[in-house]
Amino acid sequence: MKFTKQDLLTLLISLFLFASCKNPGAVGLDVDPNAAIEGTLVNSERITSQTIKENDIATNTLTQHPIGYMVDPTFGKTEASLAMTVNPPSTLTQDFGTNSTLDSAVLVLNIGTQFYGDTTTSKYSIDVYQLTNRITNFKSSDVQAHNSTLLGNFNSKIFPKTPIKITDVVSSGKDTVKTVKAQIRIPLNKAFIQNTILAQPAATFTTNAKFAEYFKGLYAEINKTSSTIAGGGVAFIDFAASNSYVQMVYKKPNTSNGIDTVSVNFPISTASSAVTANIKHDYTGTDIQTQISNPATQYNVTYLQALVGVKTKISFPDLANFTNTYGKVVVNKAELVVDLSTGSFTNPFAPAEKIGLYRWDIAEQPADLPDYTNLVSSGGEALFGGAFDSTKNRYVFSVTSYVQGLIDKTITDYGTFLAPTSTSEFQITPSATSAGRSVIGSFGNTPNKIKLNIYYTKIN
Repeated sequence: MKFTKQDLLTLLISLFLFASCKNPGAVGLDVDPNAAIEGTLVNSERITSQTIKENDIATNTLTQHPIGYMVDPTFGKTEASLAMTVNPPSTLTQDFGTNSTLDSAVLVLNIGTQFYGDTTTSKYSIDVYQLTNRITNFKSSDVQAHNSTLLGNFNSKIFPKTPIKITDVVSSGKDTVKTVKAQIRIPLNKAFIQNTILAQPAATFTTNAKFAEYFKGLYAEINKTSSTIAGGGVAFIDFAASNSYVQMVYKKPNTSNGIDTVSVNFPISTASSAVTANIKHDYTGTDIQTQISNPATQYNVTYLQALVGVKTKISFPDLANFTNTYGKVVVNKAELVVDLSTGSFTNPFAPAEKIGLYRWDIAEQPADLPDYTNLVSSGGEALFGGAFDSTKNRYVFSVTSYVQGLIDKTITDYGTFLAPTSTSEFQITPSATSAGRSVIGSFGNTPNKIKLNIYYTKIN
């Protein structure tokens, strides 16, 4: 037989197409054509879910610390307060002098990268007190004792993205105005600062430990009676560097019989001493409390809340029998799709921007999924998923290795968990650096549900 070049090209293309079509189960799958995965799709594997409370965490190592108050019709009441160790400035090498007089004292709380809640209507009244003792307990549930004398108050809306102008006091020079990041500035009682700090001898300020033993620290909480809460919110304060402090401006006689105006900052920093947060949740009268009290019941929705709130425990009870139903398989791709429950969110209580997915090990300690570990090592952490998809109102995770391990029984499911996480760090412990919340569908809840898409190829 004689072939022309065109006939030969047609034959080669045909052979290539026939050779490529080895998996007829891949035909007709409803997948993104730009990311098509060959294999048979199974998305009916049962998933059980339940809402459970988070355990306490240590809050002295947080990258940002929460303060605020929220009244959420779904999640009840949330409150966060701060206990702060105040340090003497490293530049203070002598006492203030017996004739120095205070002009002003301000507690400056530098707002970090996150704020959750209402910035439009709510007015936040923040009261400041002196701690009774040095900070030695660090759990999120620990209540820090404080004196009853009010030292300062802030009563205003909070604008976390709006820079402000402040006066920079220059000793022996002209003061300047500068623009700084958003801050909460709380004027402190002048007589208190004059007596407890300005009038003290130099020996009081020689070390952080000595000053902390003497001064104890400051405590800040929301005054719920004086606040005007239209939903409310939580600000996250940056104590990582020297951005938060007590600023003192005072007049000091100089050697030429003149008066110098001096500004000095007493830093509040986790790098040098303790800062902690006390976090409270009140779920009274909510569906969350009902679910926590009835852990054996499967509900149509479950709940996720940061600030050491609640998380969802999920299980895949039928994956261990997957091979009995479908034979031995290679999982080409598996993804966990978590839909938000319709109508469960509205401003100012937007869905959590990011949620985490992790598991328990045999000792019931949190551990990363193998998919997360593999993707991080290859520089693709974002591919693991968890970011909120505002178009489809859902979260999606890549769980291929985890599902393969559960099917092959090389991994045991001691518990798998969904929980809000910070937008800047992936956390497998309860988050106290974000305040987002989400209501998610369960396996049996339609159209909003949690489901597992498994694309597999059967092998001999």
